[in-house]
Amino acid sequence: MKHWIEAARLRTLPLSVSGIIVGSFYAMSQAMFNWNIVLFALLTTLGLQILSNFANDYGDGIKGTDNEDRVGPKRAIQKGVITPFAMKNAMILTSVITLFFAILLIYFAFKESYLLYSFIFLFLGILAIASAIRYTVGNSAYGYRGYGDFFVFIFFGLVSTFGVYFMFSKEIDWLLLLPATAIGFLSVGVLNLNNMRDEESDRKAGKNTIVVQKGGQWAKKYHYFLVISAMVLVIAFAYLNDFHFDQYLFVAAYFPLTGHLIRVGKNRNPKLLDPELKKLALSTFFLSILLALSLIYFVSDLLVNYI
Repeated sequence: MKHWIEAARLRTLPLSVSGIIVGSFYAMSQAMFNWNIVLFALLTTLGLQILSNFANDYGDGIKGTDNEDRVGPKRAIQKGVITPFAMKNAMILTSVITLFFAILLIYFAFKESYLLYSFIFLFLGILAIASAIRYTVGNSAYGYRGYGDFFVFIFFGLVSTFGVYFMFSKEIDWLLLLPATAIGFLSVGVLNLNNMRDEESDRKAGKNTIVVQKGGQWAKKYHYFLVISAMVLVIAFAYLNDFHFDQYLFVAAYFPLTGHLIRVGKNRNPKLLDPELKKLALSTFFLSILLALSLIYFVSDLLVNYI
């Protein structure tokens, strides 16, 4: 069991649900909420992330990308603690469970009243499962061709945030594009760090990520763009949403994000980027929690009502 928990990479899970949290609480701020939708949206997203981690372990393991040249932590197949056959079966089981959660999510969101929406979201769910697998699995794995950033941005930024909000409201609120894009950028930032850390081993293995294509110096500038743009977009969202001064509590998350950027800028050793993945992922989760709370509470209200 220990090896399966490690293969699931628990440290990646908080980041994956950041969009769900913001989209759900944005709906709550407009007097729309359903715990069934929140619960199954979270379970579906966690299932997709775990599936992606299993598939990444399997795909890179059988291709030989995870080898002695790799800088990051050794993975399950690479260490020999889980066989490729067992990992493939785990991927199938996780896919089935995730699809089951997605179907329940669609049912609670749309019931019998919105059949077209149900089919659209079912298609998106199946596409998300396929995308999680195809990142590193197969001869045409898109992660090996530099498209990983695009898919992470779409599914963990736009689809998760807009999608869960739409399930509450049955409409699109374009103001939500700002935090959805921000979370997408920060999620891509985590992937970019991973690719910066593994640049040399990926190049040797023929894994043609954007970092391999453009180089490490370009990747640092790209990383600065992603993180700084995300911070600006959330500020713009707060301003356009007429936040009260004490709703800017989420700015507290900018301190670890700024420290992270300083460390990445100074970094000369790819191995030292590994702790930054966890820090950026948790900072993004922290930002989403604070932003979610800012959407439904004033700090002054909390002080008056609970202290």
